[in-house]
Amino acid sequence: MWKLVVGFVIFAAIALYVISKAGDKVDMSGEKHGGDTTTHEPAPAAAPK
Repeated sequence: MWKLVVGFVIFAAIALYVISKAGDKVDMSGEKHGGDTTTHEPAPAAAPK
């Protein structure tokens, strides 16, 4: 039982360290659908004048 507690404490410490190093760059909102997603398509070409 104590091994389970020690393992959880180590995992929690690693998770807190990673989150503190990443700062506000971590996106934990999951999958995105709709207009707020970023697409990898090139921008449409400008119409000739």
